[in-house]
Amino acid sequence: MIKKILLSLALILIAALLQSTIMSPLFFYIHAVPDFTLVILVFSAYVNGTMVGQLSGFFSGLMLDFLSAAPLGLNAFIRLIVGALSGLLKGNFFLDSFLLPMILCAGATVLKALALYLLHLPFPEIVPHYFLLSPVFWVELGLNSLLAPFIFGLLKLCKQLYRPLHS
Repeated sequence: MIKKILLSLALILIAALLQSTIMSPLFFYIHAVPDFTLVILVFSAYVNGTMVGQLSGFFSGLMLDFLSAAPLGLNAFIRLIVGALSGLLKGNFFLDSFLLPMILCAGATVLKALALYLLHLPFPEIVPHYFLLSPVFWVELGLNSLLAPFIFGLLKLCKQLYRPLHS
């Protein structure tokens, strides 16, 4: 389990660096960037279960908190929830190569936006949020959903990420 979490965190760190250095300038005009780290977290949690999802979500969120200007613990809390809920779905659905990754990542993106909005209500000066009717949210939702099958396909090549524990 620890190897899976560490591998997941390493992949999320690489994705966070790529997301902030390469993808941000490409999507500068629309102010929406695909959230590769969220997609990797959803995959890892879905194939490994709730415990790996929670721990990967929490520690990857802390990494993102340190890499960004977000309040410490904000990303950790949101990613913990996303990881836990994605992990609860383990084994409930067949992981096809197209539709399920899109649905899982769309749901995770909506959950992230709703959690940020709910946290913004008591802390409006501290917590940034999405306007759920804004184009930025919908572009990010679309990008996450469209890129999910490709990222899931690449992650399926990494057998260490989802090999059973007894192997």
